[in-house]
Amino acid sequence: MNTYDSLNIDFGRAICYSGFRENQYPGVKYPTYEQIKEDLFILRDGGWKYLRLFDVDLHAKRVIDVIKKEKLDFKLMLSAYVGAEMNNFNCPWGGGVYSEEQLVRNAFENQVKIMRLIDWAKAYPDIIFIVSVGNEACVDWTDHYVPVAKVVHYVQRVQKQIKQPVTFCENYAPWLFKLDKLAKAVDVISIHTYPVWEYKNIEDSLNYTKDNYYAVTDKHPDKTVIITEAGWATQSNGRGIDPKNVSEEYQKIYFEKLMEWVEEEKILTFFFEAFDEPWKGSPDPFEPEKHWGLYKIDRTPKLAMKKIKK
Repeated sequence: MNTYDSLNIDFGRAICYSGFRENQYPGVKYPTYEQIKEDLFILRDGGWKYLRLFDVDLHAKRVIDVIKKEKLDFKLMLSAYVGAEMNNFNCPWGGGVYSEEQLVRNAFENQVKIMRLIDWAKAYPDIIFIVSVGNEACVDWTDHYVPVAKVVHYVQRVQKQIKQPVTFCENYAPWLFKLDKLAKAVDVISIHTYPVWEYKNIEDSLNYTKDNYYAVTDKHPDKTVIITEAGWATQSNGRGIDPKNVSEEYQKIYFEKLMEWVEEEKILTFFFEAFDEPWKGSPDPFEPEKHWGLYKIDRTPKLAMKKIKK
């Protein structure tokens, strides 16, 4: 199935965009209009067409404002980042356990976000072409677990009120064994695939990504399956990723091989991600969570982007 046809969009490259810079944090301090404008001009000149945003927050609203006011030709996947509604004692870094009061507050805030997701999808149908009701909230290791039945409820609630397709972004593995009801509910299945997190080297990277993708399409043959995260880190302190497996050279190889495959097969694929994000993970500057961008924090291109022409 040509995923571009099923989503009623033209062919184009897609990327995950989160513009937080030094001393900026979600919920605390956000990129300014001018900073987002700078980012979007870089991405436009790099040949990107589709952007994936992670939450219905001030960052996303400013992205929409920049696209409108600067008349930029971007289309958005808009997401509501839902917080934990149930404790997950399997979270390996211990972040999945909350008080009952916090879980109740999270559930209320999630309702607010879902309503905002609906409102913005209705308000900007020319910009927002698909929405997601969450991100990695059902996988076994998540620190913000939401029961599958509740995610299904969110999907159905949004579907009743907007015209755009509704999806849920999740690691490929749960789609293979625990998300059958959710797979039936969503209009599109969205998967994440990270060979380097699963100790694959660069030689095995693309085949592993293909295996992940085709396993899900084989499991759910009647659904369009897209990739909403696939990428390669450029630094690691050894936490979960062997430092020998990451570099700008390896990122460039994976990026080019991945783009060649998905363009040939017409699989909508959001590369992860546009810019390095210093707020993520531990304070260690070599924390891998900080180093997935195709561009550095100062917005200079890494190797994969150095030959991109306007």
